Amino acid sequence: MKKLIIHHDRIDDPEKWVEICPFGALEVVDGKLEINAACKMCSICIKQGPKGAFESVETDISAVAKEEWKGVAVYVDHLEGNIHPVTYELLGKAGELARKLDHPVYALFSGSGIIRNAEKLRYYGADEIIVYDHPALEYFRIEPYAAVFEDFIIKRKPAIVLAGGTTVGRSLAPRVAARFRTGLTADCTLLEVRENTDLDQIRPAYGGNIMAHIHTPNHRPQFATVRYKIFPTPERRKEPSGTITRMQPAEERLKSRIDVREIRKKEQQMNLEDAEIIVVAGRGVKKKEDLLLIRTLAAALGGQTAATRPLIENGWADPRNQIGLSGRTVKPKMIITCGVSGSIQFVAGMQNSDYIIAINTDENAPIMKVAHLGLAGDLYEIIPRLLAKMTADPS
Repeated sequence: MKKLIIHHDRIDDPEKWVEICPFGALEVVDGKLEINAACKMCSICIKQGPKGAFESVETDISAVAKEEWKGVAVYVDHLEGNIHPVTYELLGKAGELARKLDHPVYALFSGSGIIRNAEKLRYYGADEIIVYDHPALEYFRIEPYAAVFEDFIIKRKPAIVLAGGTTVGRSLAPRVAARFRTGLTADCTLLEVRENTDLDQIRPAYGGNIMAHIHTPNHRPQFATVRYKIFPTPERRKEPSGTITRMQPAEERLKSRIDVREIRKKEQQMNLEDAEIIVVAGRGVKKKEDLLLIRTLAAALGGQTAATRPLIENGWADPRNQIGLSGRTVKPKMIITCGVSGSIQFVAGMQNSDYIIAINTDENAPIMKVAHLGLAGDLYEIIPRLLAKMTADPS
């Protein structure tokens, strides 16, 4: 690991050099130039500051005993015992990673009255399903759930831990990772593992303008969260495998300062992630009223409508129907984009769709490169013609 040090004897006027850092990481404290927490290690101060005043040095890092950490663990995301499908996707990926290392696959299942559903996990490749079934875990409360997670890691010492990019996963995984002073990469789109168990974690960064390659070579376990629909769901096996192990942490670890008084269930809604056909409205839609054309096409196909970020920001569509890095990740059987240019941010949220149809006036638009079928033309001309064909009398 690198750090910056300042040789104060080579700086004659500290105030003069504060502005060379574009991130505001240099400040004068008691008459001396100091580096604060805003430092990005960009080395601009080394290049533009007084000669020899700033220096980047390597710090000693104690190497982790990697051979002591073995296995790929998946946190089982569920609601009242009903397992979220992202769990099965992660079990499939965990199996792929574990086979390269000859490691076991663990599934961590915590809750109350859940033992009856643990059997389902045996059909998706988990070698051992660790079950913490306790009344104190009836509702998701961060303290007892984090304590259970920590207890599991201490007892099994997995090299890699995967959690879904859900509300629960995004709340729980960072807290547990912090307890082990290890790294966590959120919303990964690609995971690969090296022979030494180092996990290559790839995810979009800077608004999707680059793909960041992250790994944690000096700490264990390695945590990553993955959104629903990023990885394929493995086929359910004909015969179950693996074992179910019940565990129980110390009672005092299950205490919480949160008291759940009442549970109010939301009205059941169709999730965009579960739609088999999606029609997406992009910047090519000229005004809000024209979304009726998009909805009409979606209705004719028995699908759902979605939108890109600019339309959401205009207030034209529900934020829950946004596709992209800052919205939903989908994998329908067919997706039709209408007036969508195809930014990296948007494509990252739908590129795994089975069949992609793009309608755009620009035949060289980025979306055309990922589409299976590109229709170069005005959506205001193409969609009515498609609707006419669909409603025409076949006789």
